[in-house]
Amino acid sequence: MECKVSWNGPSGMSFLAQTGSGHLVIMDGAPEGGGNNLAPRPMEMVLLGTGGCTAYDVVLILKKGRADIRGCECTLKADRAETDPKVFTKINFHFTVTGKGLKPEAVERAIALSHDKYCSASIMIGKTAEITHSFEIVEV
Repeated sequence: MECKVSWNGPSGMSFLAQTGSGHLVIMDGAPEGGGNNLAPRPMEMVLLGTGGCTAYDVVLILKKGRADIRGCECTLKADRAETDPKVFTKINFHFTVTGKGLKPEAVERAIALSHDKYCSASIMIGKTAEITHSFEIVEV
C-alpha cells in the first residue's frame, strides 16, 4: 500500500493526498492552526477510515452468513488526549444495521469478529484507545 501527501502551499495548511488506487483526498487544518477549514482534518480521516474498515467487515460477515442486510451505518464518537501526541483515548462504535429478520447474536458476532480479528485499523487504534461497541437493528 502506498500514498502520497502534498502540501498545497504557503497560503494555509491544506494537503492533497493521493492513494495507491488513484483516489484524491483533500485535508485541511483548523483556522487556529493555520488552516482554512475547507476539508476534514487528518485525525478525522483516521477516525472515518477506521469506521469504514469495521463497517465493511460487518457487512461482509453478515452477507457471508446469508443475513438479509439492507444497510449499515457506523457512528464513531471519540475522545483524544489533551496533550501531544493527542492520540485517541476512547472510541465508541455505534452500528445501526438495517435488514429483514436480522438476528442480534449474528450482528453482535460480526462486530466482535471485526474488532478482534479483521479490522486492522481498529486493532491498531485499540493500542491507545479504549474501544466500545453498541448496535441497534432496524427491521424493514
